[in-house]
Amino acid sequence: MPKIFIKNQNRTLEYSKDKSLLEILLQNEIFVNNPCNGKGSCGKCKVKVLEGNLEEISDTEKKLLKKEELHSGIRLSCLVTPKEDIVIEILHKETKHKILTTGYIPKFEFKPSIYKKVFNIEKPTLDNQNSFEDSICDTFNIKSINWNILKEHEFLHGKVTGVFNNKELIGIEIGDTKDKLYGVAIDIGTTTVVVSLIDMITGKELAIDSTINPQKKFGLDVLTRITYELENPNGSREELQSVIVNAINKIIKNMCGKLNINIKNIYEISIAANSTMMHFLLGIDGTYIGKSPFAPMFIKSKNIESKDIGLIGSNFCRLYCLPSVSSYIGADIVAGAYVSKLEEAKKNVLFIDIGTNGEIVLSNHGKLLSCSCAAGPALEGMNISSGMRAAEGAIEDVKITEKGIEIKVIGDKEPIGVCGSGILAVVKELIRTKLVKKDGAFIKKEKIDESDYRYDMIQLNGRKREFVLDNRGKQLLITQSDVRQVQLAKGAILSGFYALLKKANIDMDSLDKVVIAGQFGAHLSSDSLVGIGILPKEVENKLEYVGNSSKTGAYMCLMSSDVKKRIEKLAHKIDYMELGASKGYERLFAECLLFSR
Repeated sequence: MPKIFIKNQNRTLEYSKDKSLLEILLQNEIFVNNPCNGKGSCGKCKVKVLEGNLEEISDTEKKLLKKEELHSGIRLSCLVTPKEDIVIEILHKETKHKILTTGYIPKFEFKPSIYKKVFNIEKPTLDNQNSFEDSICDTFNIKSINWNILKEHEFLHGKVTGVFNNKELIGIEIGDTKDKLYGVAIDIGTTTVVVSLIDMITGKELAIDSTINPQKKFGLDVLTRITYELENPNGSREELQSVIVNAINKIIKNMCGKLNINIKNIYEISIAANSTMMHFLLGIDGTYIGKSPFAPMFIKSKNIESKDIGLIGSNFCRLYCLPSVSSYIGADIVAGAYVSKLEEAKKNVLFIDIGTNGEIVLSNHGKLLSCSCAAGPALEGMNISSGMRAAEGAIEDVKITEKGIEIKVIGDKEPIGVCGSGILAVVKELIRTKLVKKDGAFIKKEKIDESDYRYDMIQLNGRKREFVLDNRGKQLLITQSDVRQVQLAKGAILSGFYALLKKANIDMDSLDKVVIAGQFGAHLSSDSLVGIGILPKEVENKLEYVGNSSKTGAYMCLMSSDVKKRIEKLAHKIDYMELGASKGYERLFAECLLFSR
Protein backbone atom coordinates (compact mmCIF):
# COMPACT_ATOMS: atom_id res chain seq x y z
CA MET A 1 0.00 0.00 0.00
CA PRO A 2 1.20 3.56 -0.68
CA LYS A 3 2.45 5.57 2.27
CA ILE A 4 2.32 9.11 3.59
CA PHE A 5 5.29 10.22 5.69
CA ILE A 6 4.58 13.20 7.96
CA LYS A 7 8.04 14.68 8.42
CA ASN A 8 7.43 17.03 11.36
CA GLN A 9 5.67 14.24 13.29
CA ASN A 10 8.01 11.42 12.18
CA ARG A 11 4.99 9.31 11.40
CA THR A 12 4.13 7.04 8.47
CA LEU A 13 0.58 6.25 7.34
CA GLU A 14 -0.59 3.59 4.92
CA TYR A 15 -3.65 4.58 2.91
CA SER A 16 -6.12 3.50 0.26
CA LYS A 17 -6.12 5.48 -2.97
CA ASP A 18 -9.79 6.39 -3.06
CA LYS A 19 -9.72 8.89 -0.18
CA SER A 20 -8.74 12.54 0.03
CA LEU A 21 -5.64 13.48 1.99
CA LEU A 22 -7.88 15.18 4.58
CA GLU A 23 -9.91 11.99 5.12
CA ILE A 24 -6.74 9.96 5.57
CA LEU A 25 -5.33 12.38 8.13
CA LEU A 26 -8.54 12.65 10.13
CA GLN A 27 -9.01 8.88 10.21
CA ASN A 28 -5.56 8.66 11.77
CA GLU A 29 -6.45 11.26 14.43
CA ILE A 30 -4.13 13.90 12.97
CA PHE A 31 -5.37 17.42 13.60
CA VAL A 32 -6.12 19.49 10.52
CA ASN A 33 -8.08 22.72 10.69
CA ASN A 34 -11.26 21.82 8.84
CA PRO A 35 -14.19 24.24 9.35
CA CYS A 36 -16.18 23.25 6.24
CA ASN A 37 -15.70 19.48 6.66
CA GLY A 38 -13.88 18.97 3.39
CA LYS A 39 -16.21 20.95 1.13
CA GLY A 40 -13.38 23.03 -0.33
CA SER A 41 -14.89 26.34 0.75
CA CYS A 42 -12.93 27.48 3.82
CA GLY A 43 -9.33 27.19 2.59
CA LYS A 44 -8.09 26.17 6.06
CA CYS A 45 -7.00 22.51 5.69
CA LYS A 46 -3.52 23.39 4.42
CA VAL A 47 -0.63 20.93 4.30
CA LYS A 48 2.81 21.35 2.80
CA VAL A 49 3.86 18.73 0.24
CA LEU A 50 7.62 18.14 0.42
CA GLU A 51 8.00 15.14 -1.88
CA GLY A 52 5.77 13.21 -4.27
CA ASN A 53 3.28 14.08 -6.96
CA LEU A 54 -0.35 15.12 -6.61
CA GLU A 55 -2.92 16.14 -9.17
CA GLU A 56 -2.68 19.59 -10.75
CA ILE A 57 -3.61 22.59 -8.65
CA SER A 58 -7.35 23.15 -8.91
CA ASP A 59 -9.09 26.45 -9.63
CA THR A 60 -10.49 26.38 -6.09
CA GLU A 61 -6.99 26.13 -4.62
CA LYS A 62 -5.83 29.00 -6.83
CA LYS A 63 -8.69 31.05 -5.46
CA LEU A 64 -8.22 30.19 -1.78
CA LEU A 65 -4.42 30.02 -1.52
CA LYS A 66 -1.89 32.81 -2.06
CA LYS A 67 0.60 32.52 -4.92
CA GLU A 68 3.52 32.25 -2.50
CA GLU A 69 1.75 29.40 -0.68
CA LEU A 70 1.22 27.47 -3.90
CA HIS A 71 4.85 28.03 -4.92
CA SER A 72 6.04 26.64 -1.57
CA GLY A 73 4.06 23.41 -2.00
CA ILE A 74 1.05 24.17 0.15
CA ARG A 75 -2.15 22.39 -0.90
CA LEU A 76 -5.66 22.02 0.49
CA SER A 77 -5.85 18.48 1.84
CA CYS A 78 -9.58 18.10 1.10
CA LEU A 79 -9.01 18.73 -2.61
CA VAL A 80 -6.16 16.31 -3.27
CA THR A 81 -6.30 12.52 -3.51
CA PRO A 82 -2.82 10.95 -3.23
CA LYS A 83 -1.98 7.98 -5.45
CA GLU A 84 1.65 7.30 -4.50
CA ASP A 85 4.14 7.73 -1.66
CA ILE A 86 4.32 11.35 -0.54
CA VAL A 87 6.08 13.34 2.19
CA ILE A 88 4.15 16.15 3.84
CA GLU A 89 4.36 18.59 6.71
CA ILE A 90 1.37 19.36 8.97
CA LEU A 91 0.98 23.11 9.36
CA HIS A 92 -1.51 23.08 12.25
CA LYS A 93 -1.06 22.32 15.88
CA GLU A 94 -3.72 22.26 18.57
CA THR A 95 -3.28 25.10 21.03
CA LYS A 96 -4.54 25.70 24.53
CA HIS A 97 -7.98 27.21 24.20
CA LYS A 98 -9.63 29.82 26.37
CA ILE A 99 -12.94 28.24 27.42
CA LEU A 100 -15.57 29.75 29.69
CA THR A 101 -16.32 27.32 32.51
CA THR A 102 -18.07 29.39 35.16
CA GLY A 103 -21.22 31.46 35.51
CA TYR A 104 -23.72 33.07 37.83
CA ILE A 105 -25.58 30.58 40.09
CA PRO A 106 -28.82 31.75 41.73
CA LYS A 107 -29.68 30.51 45.22
CA PHE A 108 -31.69 27.29 45.32
CA GLU A 109 -32.37 24.45 47.74
CA PHE A 110 -30.31 21.29 47.36
CA LYS A 111 -32.58 18.28 46.87
CA PRO A 112 -30.85 15.82 44.51
CA SER A 113 -32.85 13.13 42.74
CA ILE A 114 -30.08 10.70 43.67
CA TYR A 115 -29.57 10.03 47.38
CA LYS A 116 -28.48 7.24 49.73
CA LYS A 117 -29.89 5.59 52.84
CA VAL A 118 -28.26 3.03 55.13
CA PHE A 119 -30.27 -0.07 56.17
CA ASN A 120 -29.82 -3.44 57.84
CA ILE A 121 -31.01 -6.59 56.05
CA GLU A 122 -31.81 -9.53 58.26
CA LYS A 123 -29.98 -12.77 57.59
CA PRO A 124 -32.29 -15.61 56.42
CA THR A 125 -32.82 -18.50 58.87
CA LEU A 126 -34.64 -21.80 58.80
CA ASP A 127 -37.51 -20.07 60.57
CA ASN A 128 -37.38 -17.01 58.28
CA GLN A 129 -36.75 -18.13 54.70
CA ASN A 130 -37.64 -14.83 53.05
CA SER A 131 -36.40 -14.48 49.50
CA PHE A 132 -33.71 -11.88 48.85
CA GLU A 133 -36.25 -9.84 46.87
CA ASP A 134 -38.78 -9.86 49.73
CA SER A 135 -36.08 -9.00 52.26
CA ILE A 136 -35.06 -5.98 50.20
CA CYS A 137 -38.66 -4.80 49.76
CA ASP A 138 -39.35 -5.19 53.47
CA THR A 139 -36.14 -3.47 54.49
CA PHE A 140 -36.50 -0.51 52.11
CA ASN A 141 -40.29 -0.29 52.51
CA ILE A 142 -40.95 -0.60 48.78
CA LYS A 143 -43.31 -2.82 46.78
CA SER A 144 -40.91 -4.01 44.05
CA ILE A 145 -37.35 -3.75 42.79
CA ASN A 146 -35.61 -3.76 39.45
CA TRP A 147 -34.79 -7.38 38.68
CA ASN A 148 -31.23 -6.39 37.71
CA ILE A 149 -30.48 -5.82 41.40
CA LEU A 150 -30.97 -9.55 41.91
CA LYS A 151 -28.42 -10.25 39.16
CA GLU A 152 -25.80 -8.01 40.75
CA HIS A 153 -25.84 -9.52 44.24
CA GLU A 154 -25.80 -12.77 46.12
CA PHE A 155 -27.83 -12.88 49.35
CA LEU A 156 -26.95 -9.77 51.35
CA HIS A 157 -27.37 -9.26 55.06
CA GLY A 158 -26.20 -6.76 57.60
CA LYS A 159 -25.50 -3.10 56.89
CA VAL A 160 -26.13 -1.99 53.28
CA THR A 161 -26.62 1.32 51.50
CA GLY A 162 -29.56 1.84 49.18
CA VAL A 163 -29.13 4.21 46.24
CA PHE A 164 -32.36 5.93 45.21
CA ASN A 165 -33.45 7.92 42.17
CA ASN A 166 -36.33 9.89 43.66
CA LYS A 167 -38.33 7.05 45.32
CA GLU A 168 -36.99 4.29 43.07
CA LEU A 169 -34.34 1.97 44.49
CA ILE A 170 -31.74 1.72 41.72
CA GLY A 171 -28.88 0.00 43.52
CA ILE A 172 -27.57 -1.57 46.71
CA GLU A 173 -24.01 -1.26 48.03
CA ILE A 174 -22.43 -3.36 50.78
CA GLY A 175 -21.70 -1.46 53.98
CA ASP A 176 -22.16 2.22 54.72
CA THR A 177 -21.24 4.26 51.62
CA LYS A 178 -23.49 7.26 52.25
CA ASP A 179 -20.51 9.68 52.32
CA LYS A 180 -19.55 8.78 48.73
CA LEU A 181 -22.00 10.46 46.39
CA TYR A 182 -20.72 12.26 43.29
CA GLY A 183 -22.26 13.62 40.13
CA VAL A 184 -21.21 15.37 36.92
CA ALA A 185 -22.68 18.49 35.31
CA ILE A 186 -21.89 19.05 31.63
CA ASP A 187 -22.41 21.72 29.00
CA ILE A 188 -21.99 20.40 25.45
CA GLY A 189 -21.69 23.22 22.96
CA THR A 190 -21.04 23.08 19.25
CA THR A 191 -17.56 24.42 19.96
CA THR A 192 -16.68 23.46 23.53
CA VAL A 193 -17.43 20.90 26.23
CA VAL A 194 -17.31 21.83 29.92
CA VAL A 195 -17.42 19.15 32.64
CA SER A 196 -17.78 19.66 36.41
CA LEU A 197 -17.32 16.99 39.09
CA ILE A 198 -19.71 17.65 41.98
CA ASP A 199 -19.93 16.40 45.57
CA MET A 200 -23.69 15.79 45.66
CA ILE A 201 -23.77 15.83 49.48
CA THR A 202 -22.40 19.37 49.79
CA GLY A 203 -23.03 20.72 46.29
CA LYS A 204 -19.35 21.70 46.06
CA GLU A 205 -17.64 21.70 42.68
CA LEU A 206 -14.56 19.54 43.22
CA ALA A 207 -13.04 19.87 39.74
CA ILE A 208 -13.78 21.42 36.38
CA ASP A 209 -12.25 20.74 32.99
CA SER A 210 -13.01 21.57 29.39
CA THR A 211 -12.09 20.69 25.85
CA ILE A 212 -12.90 21.62 22.29
CA ASN A 213 -15.83 19.51 21.05
CA PRO A 214 -14.10 16.64 19.19
CA GLN A 215 -16.93 16.58 16.64
CA LYS A 216 -15.13 19.56 15.09
CA LYS A 217 -13.48 17.14 12.67
CA PHE A 218 -16.92 16.62 11.11
CA GLY A 219 -17.44 20.39 10.72
CA LEU A 220 -17.42 23.48 12.90
CA ASP A 221 -21.15 24.21 12.95
CA VAL A 222 -24.26 22.09 13.47
CA LEU A 223 -25.39 22.18 9.85
CA THR A 224 -22.04 20.94 8.57
CA ARG A 225 -22.17 18.03 11.02
CA ILE A 226 -25.76 17.26 10.07
CA THR A 227 -24.64 17.27 6.44
CA TYR A 228 -21.91 14.79 7.37
CA GLU A 229 -24.56 12.50 8.85
CA LEU A 230 -26.72 12.88 5.73
CA GLU A 231 -23.88 12.16 3.33
CA ASN A 232 -22.48 9.24 5.33
CA PRO A 233 -25.48 7.14 6.38
CA ASN A 234 -23.39 4.09 7.29
CA GLY A 235 -21.87 4.61 10.71
CA SER A 236 -21.74 8.41 10.88
CA ARG A 237 -24.30 8.57 13.69
CA GLU A 238 -22.22 6.14 15.73
CA GLU A 239 -19.08 8.18 14.98
CA LEU A 240 -20.68 11.45 16.09
CA GLN A 241 -21.86 9.82 19.30
CA SER A 242 -18.69 7.92 20.16
CA VAL A 243 -16.30 10.88 19.86
CA ILE A 244 -18.30 13.02 22.29
CA VAL A 245 -18.91 10.14 24.74
CA ASN A 246 -15.21 9.23 24.68
CA ALA A 247 -14.23 12.87 25.29
CA ILE A 248 -16.54 13.13 28.31
CA ASN A 249 -15.32 9.81 29.73
CA LYS A 250 -11.70 10.89 29.35
CA ILE A 251 -12.32 14.12 31.29
CA ILE A 252 -14.24 12.31 34.05
CA LYS A 253 -11.44 9.71 34.40
CA ASN A 254 -8.79 12.44 34.61
CA MET A 255 -10.69 14.42 37.25
CA CYS A 256 -11.45 11.34 39.38
CA GLY A 257 -7.85 10.16 39.09
CA LYS A 258 -6.44 13.45 40.33
CA LEU A 259 -8.81 13.49 43.32
CA ASN A 260 -8.54 9.76 44.06
CA ILE A 261 -12.31 9.33 43.61
CA ASN A 262 -13.67 5.98 42.48
CA ILE A 263 -15.55 6.37 39.19
CA LYS A 264 -18.07 3.85 40.53
CA ASN A 265 -19.16 6.52 43.03
CA ILE A 266 -20.57 8.74 40.26
CA TYR A 267 -24.33 8.28 40.31
CA GLU A 268 -25.74 10.93 37.99
CA ILE A 269 -24.63 12.89 34.94
CA SER A 270 -26.67 15.98 34.02
CA ILE A 271 -26.23 17.48 30.54
CA ALA A 272 -27.38 20.67 28.84
CA ALA A 273 -26.72 21.04 25.11
CA ASN A 274 -28.22 22.47 21.98
CA SER A 275 -30.73 20.26 20.20
CA THR A 276 -28.31 18.92 17.59
CA MET A 277 -25.60 18.07 20.12
CA MET A 278 -28.21 16.30 22.28
CA HIS A 279 -29.34 14.18 19.31
CA PHE A 280 -25.72 13.27 18.52
CA LEU A 281 -25.00 12.44 22.17
CA LEU A 282 -27.92 10.01 22.39
CA GLY A 283 -27.22 8.51 18.95
CA ILE A 284 -30.54 9.74 17.57
CA ASP A 285 -31.03 10.88 13.96
CA GLY A 286 -30.28 14.60 13.80
CA THR A 287 -30.78 15.09 10.06
CA TYR A 288 -34.36 16.33 10.42
CA ILE A 289 -33.05 19.38 12.28
CA GLY A 290 -31.26 20.49 9.13
CA LYS A 291 -34.11 20.28 6.62
CA SER A 292 -37.59 21.76 6.34
CA PRO A 293 -39.78 21.77 8.38
CA PHE A 294 -36.90 21.46 10.90
CA ALA A 295 -38.76 19.16 13.29
CA PRO A 296 -36.44 17.40 15.77
CA MET A 297 -36.84 13.77 16.79
CA PHE A 298 -37.34 14.83 20.41
CA ILE A 299 -37.32 17.88 22.71
CA LYS A 300 -38.42 16.40 26.05
CA SER A 301 -35.97 15.71 28.86
CA LYS A 302 -34.46 12.25 29.09
CA ASN A 303 -33.69 10.27 32.26
CA ILE A 304 -31.91 7.04 31.32
CA GLU A 305 -29.06 4.81 32.45
CA SER A 306 -25.77 6.45 31.50
CA LYS A 307 -24.27 3.11 30.44
CA ASP A 308 -26.90 2.93 27.68
CA ILE A 309 -24.80 5.38 25.67
CA GLY A 310 -21.40 4.31 27.03
CA LEU A 311 -20.85 6.95 29.73
CA ILE A 312 -18.86 5.76 32.72
CA GLY A 313 -19.92 5.87 36.36
CA SER A 314 -21.65 3.57 38.82
CA ASN A 315 -23.35 0.48 37.41
CA PHE A 316 -26.63 2.29 38.09
CA CYS A 317 -25.53 5.82 37.20
CA ARG A 318 -28.31 7.91 35.66
CA LEU A 319 -28.09 10.34 32.75
CA TYR A 320 -30.39 13.36 32.81
CA CYS A 321 -30.68 15.43 29.61
CA LEU A 322 -32.39 18.80 30.02
CA PRO A 323 -35.39 19.60 27.75
CA SER A 324 -35.34 21.73 24.59
CA VAL A 325 -37.96 23.95 22.93
CA SER A 326 -37.32 23.36 19.23
CA SER A 327 -34.60 22.40 16.77
CA TYR A 328 -32.77 25.65 17.36
CA ILE A 329 -33.73 26.56 20.92
CA GLY A 330 -32.03 23.80 22.86
CA ALA A 331 -31.57 22.71 26.46
CA ASP A 332 -28.65 25.13 26.80
CA ILE A 333 -31.01 28.05 26.21
CA VAL A 334 -33.74 26.62 28.46
CA ALA A 335 -31.06 26.32 31.16
CA GLY A 336 -30.02 29.94 30.57
CA ALA A 337 -33.61 31.13 30.74
CA TYR A 338 -34.08 29.32 34.05
CA VAL A 339 -30.80 30.54 35.57
CA SER A 340 -31.67 34.12 34.53
CA LYS A 341 -35.16 33.76 36.07
CA LEU A 342 -36.84 35.04 32.91
CA GLU A 343 -40.19 33.52 33.86
CA GLU A 344 -40.16 35.47 37.13
CA ALA A 345 -39.14 38.79 35.54
CA LYS A 346 -41.37 41.72 36.42
CA LYS A 347 -39.86 43.78 33.61
CA ASN A 348 -38.90 43.37 29.96
CA VAL A 349 -35.70 41.29 29.77
CA LEU A 350 -33.92 39.98 26.69
CA PHE A 351 -31.60 36.97 27.03
CA ILE A 352 -29.10 36.24 24.26
CA ASP A 353 -26.53 33.50 23.80
CA ILE A 354 -24.13 34.57 21.06
CA GLY A 355 -22.24 31.88 19.16
CA THR A 356 -22.50 30.06 15.83
CA ASN A 357 -26.20 30.62 16.29
CA GLY A 358 -27.62 33.60 18.16
CA GLU A 359 -30.43 32.30 20.37
CA ILE A 360 -32.63 34.97 21.90
CA VAL A 361 -35.39 34.77 24.51
CA LEU A 362 -37.55 37.78 25.34
CA SER A 363 -39.35 37.93 28.67
CA ASN A 364 -42.30 40.31 28.52
CA HIS A 365 -43.07 40.42 32.24
CA GLY A 366 -42.65 36.64 32.38
CA LYS A 367 -44.23 35.77 29.02
CA LEU A 368 -41.47 34.11 26.98
CA LEU A 369 -40.84 34.33 23.22
CA SER A 370 -37.74 32.96 21.49
CA CYS A 371 -36.00 32.88 18.14
CA SER A 372 -32.75 31.64 16.65
CA CYS A 373 -30.67 33.44 14.06
CA ALA A 374 -27.86 31.87 12.06
CA ALA A 375 -24.93 34.10 13.00
CA GLY A 376 -22.44 31.72 11.39
CA PRO A 377 -19.00 30.80 12.68
CA ALA A 378 -17.41 34.20 11.98
CA LEU A 379 -18.06 35.35 15.52
CA GLU A 380 -15.95 32.45 16.76
CA GLY A 381 -13.07 33.29 14.43
CA MET A 382 -14.05 30.87 11.67
CA ASN A 383 -14.70 31.73 8.00
CA ILE A 384 -12.22 34.54 8.61
CA SER A 385 -9.06 34.57 6.49
CA SER A 386 -6.75 34.76 9.53
CA GLY A 387 -9.36 33.38 11.94
CA MET A 388 -8.83 30.92 14.77
CA ARG A 389 -10.37 29.84 18.07
CA ALA A 390 -9.85 31.82 21.27
CA ALA A 391 -6.49 30.17 22.01
CA GLU A 392 -2.95 31.21 22.78
CA GLY A 393 -1.65 33.42 19.98
CA ALA A 394 -5.09 34.74 19.00
CA ILE A 395 -5.59 38.49 18.79
CA GLU A 396 -8.55 39.23 21.08
CA ASP A 397 -8.61 43.04 21.11
CA VAL A 398 -7.56 45.80 18.72
CA LYS A 399 -7.22 49.57 18.92
CA ILE A 400 -6.35 51.81 15.96
CA THR A 401 -4.59 55.05 16.90
CA GLU A 402 -2.55 57.69 15.12
CA LYS A 403 0.53 55.95 16.48
CA GLY A 404 -0.43 52.63 14.91
CA ILE A 405 -2.37 49.44 15.64
CA GLU A 406 -2.43 48.18 19.22
CA ILE A 407 -3.26 44.50 19.67
CA LYS A 408 -3.89 42.27 22.68
CA VAL A 409 -2.95 38.61 22.24
CA ILE A 410 -4.17 35.69 24.36
CA GLY A 411 -1.29 34.31 26.42
CA ASP A 412 0.92 37.28 25.48
CA LYS A 413 2.28 35.20 22.60
CA GLU A 414 3.28 36.14 19.08
CA PRO A 415 0.05 36.67 17.09
CA ILE A 416 -0.84 33.80 14.77
CA GLY A 417 -4.48 34.66 14.04
CA VAL A 418 -7.56 36.52 15.19
CA CYS A 419 -10.38 35.06 17.29
CA GLY A 420 -14.03 36.09 17.47
CA SER A 421 -13.69 38.93 19.95
CA GLY A 422 -10.68 40.13 17.97
CA ILE A 423 -12.49 40.25 14.64
CA LEU A 424 -15.33 42.20 16.24
CA ALA A 425 -12.87 44.61 17.83
CA VAL A 426 -11.03 45.25 14.58
CA VAL A 427 -14.24 45.74 12.56
CA LYS A 428 -15.50 48.12 15.25
CA GLU A 429 -12.25 50.10 14.89
CA LEU A 430 -12.43 50.04 11.08
CA ILE A 431 -15.90 51.58 11.31
CA ARG A 432 -14.87 54.13 13.95
CA THR A 433 -11.86 55.27 11.92
CA LYS A 434 -13.99 55.28 8.74
CA LEU A 435 -11.77 52.78 6.95
CA VAL A 436 -14.99 50.80 6.45
CA LYS A 437 -18.15 52.54 5.27
CA LYS A 438 -21.66 52.04 6.58
CA ASP A 439 -22.40 49.54 3.81
CA GLY A 440 -19.45 47.42 4.91
CA ALA A 441 -17.07 48.29 2.04
CA PHE A 442 -13.48 49.43 2.55
CA ILE A 443 -12.85 53.00 1.48
CA LYS A 444 -10.70 53.37 -1.62
CA LYS A 445 -7.02 53.74 -0.85
CA GLU A 446 -6.72 56.65 -3.27
CA LYS A 447 -9.14 58.59 -1.09
CA ILE A 448 -6.71 58.44 1.84
CA ASP A 449 -4.03 61.13 1.85
CA GLU A 450 -0.48 59.75 2.05
CA SER A 451 0.09 61.87 5.15
CA ASP A 452 -2.92 60.24 6.86
CA TYR A 453 -1.95 57.78 9.62
CA ARG A 454 -4.37 55.28 8.08
CA TYR A 455 -2.69 55.25 4.65
CA ASP A 456 -0.33 52.25 5.15
CA MET A 457 -3.03 50.27 6.95
CA ILE A 458 -4.77 49.53 3.66
CA GLN A 459 -3.05 47.56 0.90
CA LEU A 460 -4.18 46.40 -2.51
CA ASN A 461 -4.20 42.76 -3.53
CA GLY A 462 -4.91 43.17 -7.21
CA ARG A 463 -8.10 45.19 -7.08
CA LYS A 464 -9.05 43.94 -3.61
CA ARG A 465 -8.51 46.10 -0.55
CA GLU A 466 -7.15 44.59 2.66
CA PHE A 467 -6.45 45.91 6.14
CA VAL A 468 -2.99 45.03 7.47
CA LEU A 469 -3.68 44.00 11.05
CA ASP A 470 -0.19 42.78 11.89
CA ASN A 471 3.00 42.71 9.84
CA ARG A 472 5.32 40.81 12.16
CA GLY A 473 6.24 37.33 10.97
CA LYS A 474 3.18 35.94 9.25
CA GLN A 475 1.19 38.83 7.82
CA LEU A 476 -2.30 38.96 9.28
CA LEU A 477 -4.91 40.62 7.11
CA ILE A 478 -8.58 41.55 7.36
CA THR A 479 -10.19 41.17 3.95
CA GLN A 480 -13.40 42.51 2.48
CA SER A 481 -14.83 39.01 2.80
CA ASP A 482 -13.98 39.00 6.52
CA VAL A 483 -15.89 42.24 7.06
CA ARG A 484 -18.86 40.79 5.11
CA GLN A 485 -18.89 37.69 7.34
CA VAL A 486 -19.10 39.87 10.45
CA GLN A 487 -21.72 42.02 8.75
CA LEU A 488 -23.92 38.99 8.03
CA ALA A 489 -23.63 37.80 11.64
CA LYS A 490 -24.44 41.27 12.90
CA GLY A 491 -27.46 41.50 10.61
CA ALA A 492 -28.76 38.11 11.73
CA ILE A 493 -28.55 38.80 15.47
CA LEU A 494 -29.78 42.41 15.36
CA SER A 495 -32.72 41.52 13.13
CA GLY A 496 -33.70 38.74 15.56
CA PHE A 497 -33.50 41.27 18.37
CA TYR A 498 -35.85 43.71 16.62
CA ALA A 499 -38.19 41.00 15.33
CA LEU A 500 -38.84 39.70 18.85
CA LEU A 501 -39.51 43.19 20.18
CA LYS A 502 -41.88 43.86 17.31
CA LYS A 503 -43.74 40.58 17.84
CA ALA A 504 -44.16 41.39 21.54
CA ASN A 505 -45.15 44.99 20.73
CA ILE A 506 -42.31 46.39 22.85
CA ASP A 507 -40.28 49.45 21.87
CA MET A 508 -36.58 49.80 22.61
CA ASP A 509 -37.05 52.23 25.50
CA SER A 510 -39.29 49.70 27.27
CA LEU A 511 -36.52 47.11 27.38
CA ASP A 512 -35.10 47.05 30.91
CA LYS A 513 -32.22 44.57 30.69
CA VAL A 514 -30.21 42.49 28.21
CA VAL A 515 -28.63 39.31 29.61
CA ILE A 516 -25.55 38.04 27.73
CA ALA A 517 -24.71 34.34 28.13
CA GLY A 518 -22.35 31.78 26.68
CA GLN A 519 -18.75 31.14 25.80
CA PHE A 520 -18.45 33.87 23.20
CA GLY A 521 -20.60 36.56 24.79
CA ALA A 522 -18.52 36.54 27.98
CA HIS A 523 -15.48 37.77 26.07
CA LEU A 524 -17.28 40.68 24.44
CA SER A 525 -17.40 44.15 25.91
CA SER A 526 -20.45 46.35 25.49
CA ASP A 527 -18.13 48.57 23.44
CA SER A 528 -17.68 45.82 20.81
CA LEU A 529 -21.28 44.57 20.86
CA VAL A 530 -22.70 48.05 20.39
CA GLY A 531 -19.75 49.40 18.39
CA ILE A 532 -20.51 47.32 15.31
CA GLY A 533 -24.24 47.18 15.98
CA ILE A 534 -24.78 43.57 17.05
CA LEU A 535 -26.87 45.16 19.78
CA PRO A 536 -28.54 48.60 19.55
CA LYS A 537 -26.84 51.55 21.23
CA GLU A 538 -29.92 52.07 23.42
CA VAL A 539 -29.06 48.96 25.49
CA GLU A 540 -25.36 49.74 26.04
CA ASN A 541 -25.89 50.44 29.75
CA LYS A 542 -28.43 47.65 30.26
CA LEU A 543 -26.13 44.64 29.72
CA GLU A 544 -25.62 41.89 32.30
CA TYR A 545 -23.28 38.92 31.84
CA VAL A 546 -24.18 35.52 33.35
CA GLY A 547 -21.35 33.36 31.95
CA ASN A 548 -21.88 29.68 31.17
CA SER A 549 -25.55 29.46 32.16
CA SER A 550 -25.89 26.15 30.30
CA LYS A 551 -23.50 24.38 32.66
CA THR A 552 -25.09 26.18 35.62
CA GLY A 553 -28.51 24.84 34.61
CA ALA A 554 -27.08 21.31 34.34
CA TYR A 555 -25.55 21.72 37.82
CA MET A 556 -28.83 22.94 39.32
CA CYS A 557 -30.71 19.97 37.83
CA LEU A 558 -28.07 17.62 39.24
CA MET A 559 -28.57 19.08 42.72
CA SER A 560 -32.36 19.46 42.75
CA SER A 561 -35.24 17.27 41.60
CA ASP A 562 -37.47 20.36 42.01
CA VAL A 563 -35.31 22.28 39.52
CA LYS A 564 -35.71 19.41 37.04
CA LYS A 565 -39.50 19.68 37.33
CA ARG A 566 -39.51 23.46 37.01
CA ILE A 567 -37.12 23.50 34.06
CA GLU A 568 -39.31 20.95 32.24
CA LYS A 569 -42.36 23.16 32.80
CA LEU A 570 -40.38 26.21 31.66
CA ALA A 571 -39.48 24.57 28.34
CA HIS A 572 -43.20 24.20 27.55
CA LYS A 573 -43.80 27.89 28.27
CA ILE A 574 -41.22 29.26 25.83
CA ASP A 575 -42.88 30.08 22.50
CA TYR A 576 -40.76 29.86 19.37
CA MET A 577 -40.84 32.30 16.47
CA GLU A 578 -39.47 31.29 13.04
CA LEU A 579 -37.80 34.49 11.80
CA GLY A 580 -37.89 33.58 8.11
CA ALA A 581 -41.67 33.15 8.27
CA SER A 582 -42.33 36.50 9.98
CA LYS A 583 -43.76 39.35 7.90
CA GLY A 584 -41.23 41.88 6.62
CA TYR A 585 -38.22 39.97 7.95
CA GLU A 586 -36.16 40.14 4.74
CA ARG A 587 -36.41 43.92 4.69
CA LEU A 588 -35.56 44.10 8.40
CA PHE A 589 -32.51 41.89 7.86
CA ALA A 590 -31.30 44.10 5.00
CA GLU A 591 -31.63 47.18 7.19
CA CYS A 592 -29.77 45.51 10.03
CA LEU A 593 -26.82 44.74 7.75
CA LEU A 594 -25.89 48.42 7.68
CA PHE A 595 -23.28 49.37 10.22
CA SER A 596 -25.04 52.68 10.77
CA ARG A 597 -27.98 51.08 12.60
